[in-house]
Amino acid sequence: MMMTEAEMPVQAEEQETGVKQLLFNKWDISEVQITDPGLVRYVNLTSMIVPHSCGKLSQQQFAKSEMLVVERLINKLMQTENNTGKKQLAIRIVEEAFDRVHKKTKKNPVQVLVDAISNAGPREETVRLKYGGINVPKSVDTAPQRRVDAAIGFLATATYNGSHKSKRAASDVLADELIAAAKGDAKCFSVSKKEERERVAKAAR
Repeated sequence: MMMTEAEMPVQAEEQETGVKQLLFNKWDISEVQITDPGLVRYVNLTSMIVPHSCGKLSQQQFAKSEMLVVERLINKLMQTENNTGKKQLAIRIVEEAFDRVHKKTKKNPVQVLVDAISNAGPREETVRLKYGGINVPKSVDTAPQRRVDAAIGFLATATYNGSHKSKRAASDVLADELIAAAKGDAKCFSVSKKEERERVAKAAR
C-alpha cells in the first residue's frame, strides 16, 4: 500500500528519535490489526499523539480516508447541537472512553474501535430507482468508504442518544458501545442499525 505524504514525516521522525508516537501518550497504534481486508485502505492508523490534523484534509474530496480513524470519530462526535466546534471536549470524551475500554477489556482501545467499525458497517444497502414515475428500491453493495462512514456515524449517534438528557457520561456510553460493537452484539445500537439496513436491502434484492 502506498504511503501518504502525511505518514512519511511521522515515520522519519520516529526513525530519527527512536521513540514511538503513542496516541494520547498511552496507546500504540502500530500493533493494531485490521481483520476486514475491504477496510484496510480506508481505516487510517497513522501514529500521532494528539488526533488533530488542523483541517488540512478538509479541502480535498475523499481525503478523509487519510485521516486517523480516531480523529474521524472525534469529528463525528462534534456534529451535534451541544458539541459543535468543541474539539477539546470531543477529544476528552474519546480519551476517557478509551481508558474505560482498556480497563474493561485489557485490550488496545484502538483495536476495539477498528473491530467495532468492521462489525457496524453495513455491507448492503438500498437505492431508489425510478421506473415510469414509480420509485422502486433496489439492493446494492456498499462501498468500503461508505461502510466506514456509516459505522462511525452509528457509533456517534449511539453516544449522543445514550447520554443526551441522561445522567450517564458520554464517555461511558461510547465505551460500552465500542465494546458491544466489537463483539458484534446485536443488542447495541450500531450493530442493530447495520442489521436493519441489511435486512431492508435483502428484501429489495
